[in-house]
Amino acid sequence: MLTFYRVPSKTVDMLMGITENPILILLMINAMLLLLGMIMDMAALILICTPIFLPVMYALGIDPVQFGIILLVNLGLGLCTPPVGTCLFAGCIVGKLPMEKAVKTIWPFYLAIFSALMLITFIPAISMTLPNLLVK
Repeated sequence: MLTFYRVPSKTVDMLMGITENPILILLMINAMLLLLGMIMDMAALILICTPIFLPVMYALGIDPVQFGIILLVNLGLGLCTPPVGTCLFAGCIVGKLPMEKAVKTIWPFYLAIFSALMLITFIPAISMTLPNLLVK
């Protein structure tokens, strides 16, 4: 259905219509993925978002492996973020800890993962050095 309705090409056109600055487009995609990851399951989002955002990444000249890493880190962060954070709920149940107390104590880790996400997004060498070494 996504292909039939040309959702990937319309997404490229929409994002390029908003701005042609690749940094802003990457920030918008990161924000969308993070918000989606907060309310939906990771497996479903991988299946839904990959065919939509991969053409945008091709248009920006981003390597598909780097996009995969960006996608997984974003969605992984979303899994631990309220309101629906399934990993956060599971961790609180296993640890017999109230959700409010857990959220208050994990903010430094959120910031660390978010900082790593920004580094992975905007400094390709961080995420692509090892894959590039393995290809050669």
